[in-house]
Amino acid sequence: MSHTEELDNKELWGGGTSPFNAGYGKLMMWFFLMSDALSFTGFLAAYGFYRHNFSAIWPSAENVFTHFPFVHGHQPLIYVALMTFILIMSSVTMVLAVEAGQRMDKKKVILWMFWTIIGGLIFVGSQAWEWYHFIHGTDIGAFELGKGIYTLPDGTIEQTQGIIGRWKEGSNQTILELPWRSEVGNIASEYLTLSGQALTDAMANGQAIHGANLTHNEYGHPLFADFFFFITGFHGTHVFSGVVLNFIIFVNVIMGTYEKRGHYEMVEKVGLYWHFVDLVWVFVFTFFYLI
Repeated sequence: MSHTEELDNKELWGGGTSPFNAGYGKLMMWFFLMSDALSFTGFLAAYGFYRHNFSAIWPSAENVFTHFPFVHGHQPLIYVALMTFILIMSSVTMVLAVEAGQRMDKKKVILWMFWTIIGGLIFVGSQAWEWYHFIHGTDIGAFELGKGIYTLPDGTIEQTQGIIGRWKEGSNQTILELPWRSEVGNIASEYLTLSGQALTDAMANGQAIHGANLTHNEYGHPLFADFFFFITGFHGTHVFSGVVLNFIIFVNVIMGTYEKRGHYEMVEKVGLYWHFVDLVWVFVFTFFYLI
């Protein structure tokens, strides 16, 4: 290293300057995003663990999220895919807003920030719509068995607790098909059917359920609903917060605040946050809907 380079490094790291040309606010945003990423990692890891543990009775997303606005019939994951596309496109418009800010093009920043906000609002509204249908459930519903010992059609005695069964129409009678659990608590991947007296006994010690909440889930194991509400709700809160931040920055851009400062660094900061919530949704979408 030459003497000149050594002096330059001493001046660079001597304080009072930013070695990587990154402002304090941008560095703090990166620190926040890294800690937030660890939170989402923990949530998704816990989800994966419990899904593997209860794989026999874990709901399949393509059988749960089948609705599409104003369209009747079974439309598995179509609306969720549309939500994902809209959120990703809002990340593209944010990139364009940041690029326009670097060129000090106020009109373009306003344009692309506007469309970013619209994309975020559509996503939040779509998620609320999805929550409504998930909570409301289907017209058929399901049946949850309570604790008890039941006589099964083959004469064996099995202890069940919190097992969800789906109603199905048999040839001459209504039957209840459910995954079974042995007395020691192991879950089998096969299904058994309750009908006749066994069905009557089960109905006397259980309850019909529709939709999902934090204690019951028509579609399968209650933990699926718990994780769904918590993780998608946590992410949705991030998106809503991002929309609020984007709107504040948007108003400041219109008022010429950053034009007077001579830079649009605030747009870059909120852009980092917006890209983060988009990236997190890709992982949430993969874990909940695709795998």
